[in-house]
Amino acid sequence: MKKSLILTVFAVTLFSLSSCKKNFDEPNPNQPTIASFWKTSDDAIKGINAVYSIFHRGYAGYSRAMYFHGMLKSDEGYGSGGDGGLNRLMSFSMDDTNFGLTRDTWYNMYQGIYRANQVLANVPNIKMDATLQKRVLAEAKFLRGLFYFNLTLYFGRPPLVLEVSQPGLQPRNATPEEAWAQVAKDLNEAISDLPTSYTGDDLGRPTKGAAYAMLGKTYLQQKKFQQAADAFAWLVTGPGAGIYNLMTNYRDNFVIDKENNIESVFEIQHAFRNDENSDNDVDEGARPNPGASIAKFYAPGGGPGFQDGAARRWVANEFNVEKTAAGERDPRLDATFLFDSTDVRGPNFTQVYGRTWADRYGLTNSLVFYRKLLNDHWRDFESFNSPNNYRMIRYADVLLMYAEALNGIGQTMNAYKYVDRVRERAGMSTLTSAMPGLSATGFLNQLKHERIVELSGEAWRFADLARWGDLTPALAGRDPEFTNFRVGKHEWYPIPQADIDLNPNLTQNPGY
Repeated sequence: MKKSLILTVFAVTLFSLSSCKKNFDEPNPNQPTIASFWKTSDDAIKGINAVYSIFHRGYAGYSRAMYFHGMLKSDEGYGSGGDGGLNRLMSFSMDDTNFGLTRDTWYNMYQGIYRANQVLANVPNIKMDATLQKRVLAEAKFLRGLFYFNLTLYFGRPPLVLEVSQPGLQPRNATPEEAWAQVAKDLNEAISDLPTSYTGDDLGRPTKGAAYAMLGKTYLQQKKFQQAADAFAWLVTGPGAGIYNLMTNYRDNFVIDKENNIESVFEIQHAFRNDENSDNDVDEGARPNPGASIAKFYAPGGGPGFQDGAARRWVANEFNVEKTAAGERDPRLDATFLFDSTDVRGPNFTQVYGRTWADRYGLTNSLVFYRKLLNDHWRDFESFNSPNNYRMIRYADVLLMYAEALNGIGQTMNAYKYVDRVRERAGMSTLTSAMPGLSATGFLNQLKHERIVELSGEAWRFADLARWGDLTPALAGRDPEFTNFRVGKHEWYPIPQADIDLNPNLTQNPGY
């Protein structure tokens, strides 16, 4: 199976190698050390695999927390359950600079960076197959770039730690420009030595296309449109155009039997641990949880899950702005949300984990639940170990970003055809026929709609709003939480005060 190799790393995490030095007179002969490790190609593989395990540290990784940041912090979602701290954070009324969700996200990203730095420092000294060695180093640079992408997006001014950390290290904050430049540097350096595809157990490692896509995202986030267009072009008009395509059925991008498909550019791999049904996803010991806990926290309450996060109703309504070319409802709506009308016939027909919406919640409940990360199509409950992969970057996202980059460099008319590909898959009329001759501003406004209906519930909405400069209190008209939003403060989370107390060169973000 595709997931087995990467997931075996959890038993051999490098955290135990050097992040905590014990002052014993004699070394533990059963405990690996840096001196005894990093000797063989097998050590190199174990080392890089340990970096991937950061994805599965549930509270702060891609098992749960990253979706809260990307979705609930934006105007498309909100804290809808009993987690008061989460609800306050997502409503911009939390000033605790050591709050667990933000603090642990910061620490988790730096743990990943630490592990990637170990690979980059030690693997070059191993005598091994040169092609494999280059690939391992490229994977480490991709992953470090991804971790710094998240730190820069959500914290703005992360210190750059590019070598294995040593006691007494006290790095200063990077500027956002310096941090984004480092992300781009890592991704650019990774590209040449990553393969275009993998097979078997190696599925899930970053490919050349994944690195180009993340590089394009990095440039686009800075409005460096020409550089972004150049990066995306590899996937759209260059060699990658023969590798990636859109799935015929939109829903196939979110079900477990269609993972790692032709539309998937980069995908976080998840799997069951057969005896795991507890929230043990942060365990870094011998038996960590390789599944995702987000399904349990996003699933509707009253049995299936905890409903800690839900979508705003306006997002579901956005799908009704246009009908398909055949005069029907946008088919992406029922693939994206569970709500009273997931089945167009209404709550008496909408199925929610084996029961109708009306039976579970009555006829007047207006809640809207994210569906793409759930397992309602094959289970009647959710657990803490969902095996459903997260499609972090889909080809449809790349096409829409490429169109945005082209529009940004004055090639609006050339950008139409890439939006058309996404619309036609959903059965919509082409934008070329429906809205010809849009100005650059009008085209961007239409792209904002296209990204909502194509990508809602995939954790990119906050990045979109930040890039467009749309993070303002004006969003309170459709998300009341933005009443509390303060421009110049809430675009970023606070840097953990505990780190600032230990490092005199580190300063707090504005407003905290």
